[in-house]
Amino acid sequence: MFPAKKIVCPTDFSDGSLQAIAEASELALQSGAEVYLLHVLAILPPPSEPGIIEPQTWRHEEIESELRKLATPLTSRGIRVQFVVANGEAAETIVRTAQEVGADLIVIATHGNTGWRHLAFGSVTERVVRLASCPVLTIRMSTPQMVKNAA
Repeated sequence: MFPAKKIVCPTDFSDGSLQAIAEASELALQSGAEVYLLHVLAILPPPSEPGIIEPQTWRHEEIESELRKLATPLTSRGIRVQFVVANGEAAETIVRTAQEVGADLIVIATHGNTGWRHLAFGSVTERVVRLASCPVLTIRMSTPQMVKNAA
């Protein structure tokens, strides 16, 4: 199974997910893996007015453009990159995508929600770890406070 040949790296364009992409790219360089950059759009109810364009339609192109920007430094280093923009519940869609592409590894950021935020929103990362059939590497976001406390 290792070294990984296909790595799925979900991104919501947050700092944490950018750190996960950096880690995934280092793994890809070491193993020659292909990286699948994935963004999941939440499913929205249909528009109430006929003729209104659903947000997913225009957002899909915008998201793909952002994924291309994220991929540029990876491809310039010789890493093969695929883009996936999918609709659905985040954790289930990440796991399903990993299965569909035959991923050996999922590299995903944690956002460090604790307390009421964690109880209210849960953790996509925790659900991915529980549901995935392949290994999951979680990347904890480095914050200036964490770096300061480590010194």
